[in-house]
Amino acid sequence: MQKSFDPPRIHGTAADVAAAAAASRRRISSLNSHLCSSSSSCSPLSSRIIISERVQNALQNNEPVVALESTIISHGMSYPENYKCALEVEDIISSKGCVPATIAIFDGYVRVGLSKGEIDTLGKEGARDFVAKVSRRDIAPILANASLPEPSLRRLKLGATTVSATLLMADMLKIPVFVTGGIGGVHREAETTFDISSDLTELSRAKNTVVICAGVKSILDIGKTLEVLETLGVTTVGYKTDAFPAFFTRDSGFKPSTLVNSATEAANLIHARNNMRLNSGILFAVPVPEEFEKATGAEIERYTTKALREAKKRKISGRDVTPFLLKRIFELSKGKSLSTNIALVKNNAQVGADIAIALSSMFR
Repeated sequence: MQKSFDPPRIHGTAADVAAAAAASRRRISSLNSHLCSSSSSCSPLSSRIIISERVQNALQNNEPVVALESTIISHGMSYPENYKCALEVEDIISSKGCVPATIAIFDGYVRVGLSKGEIDTLGKEGARDFVAKVSRRDIAPILANASLPEPSLRRLKLGATTVSATLLMADMLKIPVFVTGGIGGVHREAETTFDISSDLTELSRAKNTVVICAGVKSILDIGKTLEVLETLGVTTVGYKTDAFPAFFTRDSGFKPSTLVNSATEAANLIHARNNMRLNSGILFAVPVPEEFEKATGAEIERYTTKALREAKKRKISGRDVTPFLLKRIFELSKGKSLSTNIALVKNNAQVGADIAIALSSMFR
């Protein structure tokens, strides 16, 4: 039986949205002056962006801000675990003295810094498949869908930003640090499918924002992913490790291009990149906490191999591969993969906050 399409009503009336947009335009005008003060080539920010007052003030006062994606809320977990995890990650960042900036699309606007109600909406509506997974290519269509009155068109108006879209927006706003679980990359058998995540291209463009993650998801071809990142000029950095992690495991068998042993060293590396105006990305790879790898790492790798075989047999391809694999690994591991996933995201949040603070302190 086909599910009826009853799209969610986003928080607030049309008047509420208009008022929020007007207030945001005033903040953006002020923020434009701040962001463009040191660059003659700086372009004004779009009026399609609504920045929370908390994030706006932090950016203007050079306080540490950490960007967060929203697909982990809408597509990565079930409700209410996704809502609870999102708030806990934000709390970790806040407790360190940083300002979290979760990014998503509501009512035809990119929102930077979400309320608890908006995070709850993403969690609930994601479970109903009413949240679009938004990469760079999808931003304009989802924004444009807000003006369409016909629900029968099945065009989603609520969007959760992937790594690539979140990185794009964070870099546009000069948010220095972006924390996620793991990045996308080159899929296995990409030599025939050409399935390569746009995360890699976006990383090569990120001149203001660095990415903190647990490496590349083990469902991907890690060797080819690192080769592509090298070609694109992205610096891969092991955080307190000389091994490149693979999400659920601490050592993929591959090496990053360099390593740092502290948040201060990471900040110095970022400062050197910025000072040289290299205009290319930096990826910090943080190993999953050791106790979780010992408990579940090898087991989850076996389930990953099994899930990959099933995906190939069912001829699942494109952007459907990753959601299928993560869901199947969750089922096979009886939820163990989820607990490890949550642990590594929280660990990444702590590291990202430390780096943001170290970077901010260099300019005070």
